[in-house]
Amino acid sequence: METDTDVLVVGAGPTGLALGVDLARRGVDALVVERAEKLFPGSRGKGMQPRTMEVFDDLGVLDAIRAAGGTYPVGMIWRNGERVGEHRMSDPAEASEDSPYNEPWMVPQWRTQEILRARLEELGGGVSFGREVTGIEQDAHTVTAHLASGGTVRARYLVAADGGRSAVRRALGIGMTGETVDPSPTLVADVRISGLDRDHWHIFPPAGESASLLAVCPLAGTDDFQVVARFPEGAAVDLTADGIRKVVAERSHLAPEDVTEVRWASDFRPRAALADRFAAGRVFLAGDAAHVHSPAGGQGLNTSVQDAYNLGWKLGAVLAGGAPAALLDTYEEERRPVAAQVLDLSTGIHRGEVRRGGATRQLGLGYRDSSLTSETRAVVAEGALRAGDRAPDGTVGGVRLFDAFRGPHWTLLALGVDVPDGTVGAAVRVVRGTAHGAYGAGVFLVRPDGYVGWAGDTPAGLGDHLLRFGRP
Repeated sequence: METDTDVLVVGAGPTGLALGVDLARRGVDALVVERAEKLFPGSRGKGMQPRTMEVFDDLGVLDAIRAAGGTYPVGMIWRNGERVGEHRMSDPAEASEDSPYNEPWMVPQWRTQEILRARLEELGGGVSFGREVTGIEQDAHTVTAHLASGGTVRARYLVAADGGRSAVRRALGIGMTGETVDPSPTLVADVRISGLDRDHWHIFPPAGESASLLAVCPLAGTDDFQVVARFPEGAAVDLTADGIRKVVAERSHLAPEDVTEVRWASDFRPRAALADRFAAGRVFLAGDAAHVHSPAGGQGLNTSVQDAYNLGWKLGAVLAGGAPAALLDTYEEERRPVAAQVLDLSTGIHRGEVRRGGATRQLGLGYRDSSLTSETRAVVAEGALRAGDRAPDGTVGGVRLFDAFRGPHWTLLALGVDVPDGTVGAAVRVVRGTAHGAYGAGVFLVRPDGYVGWAGDTPAGLGDHLLRFGRP
């Protein structure tokens, strides 16, 4: 049996689901397939950085994400069954008009996926489970994916969001370059525990040279705790309920029976790896298929969702028939350097060389050097907003900018500069006002993914720039 679609998304993790949502709201015919019979059941990627909260605002799931989670608790250090002091996991930050989401938000990964899936279905899409892609072939016009269950899916484009062991990446012969960040295996499990409060992230430091760390974090919005335990290099990790109870009892003051239920468990060895390419012909790699992070600092899931956010509008523009296919080349151009930068950050945090702070919030990442970015102003002050930067929030002429940006369209900000009617097409939303906040005065064209793509003192040259995208 053969199925036809415009975009085949392989993998229904946060990356694939976010891309599915973005494509669905653009009216793109997309199919999300997942080899498992259900969504991933664990809490693994539980931290939403402020930039991802902005993405979720645009995708229409922010209210559900906020309702499902909560802020990160303060760490509590234990020794010999006694509380010995608090430990803050990251540097605090104040919310501001241009950055309304100021701190990480905790939502277990399984819940994030449920929310994204519900949004995808609300938009008319869905996930096809039990469909494992075992091979692909492509020509100048289509990609054909072969399924383990028999049959094929033929698409104009394919996006591999099928994780760090991506079958699609292997089928393409794309290598990954990286390193083992820590040879010590790590257990992560979702459990129910009695005897610990839910107001702290409980940390049990090693109590001897042969001992290893145990951390027990209450998972916001649930009755579960996430247990993380490191083991010596070469150790075997027992993922059974009794094995997990033994680890908790040996490394804390808790008794084995205090772990009343084990809901999910896994083990891994932290590594950092970057795909040598993010694209091959009509196939694109996104999320863990393109970059694998240490979980330290909560960067992996967030970088992955933003891969989808970058690629979604570009696929939409090309499939609508207005933008040239070469626009898709900028996906790798823009996202691979960002992924490399974030990988270095994650590794530095894991090794204790970098503290969780402003960089981990991902608000400073951007595309100043992209071939899609055009800064035409004669003078830009040092440290000022430039083309390629994230477009900040604010209120202009009574309009909140994030409200104006929300949706699959482009937005033009005319701040203290006259921009005549008809300068841009009807599909570009125009917001007019006086010079404002982080923007100052000027003309700013904001891309569908919330970055300033073009900036000028006047609108001269803006029309030519938009023609590169099919004049949206």
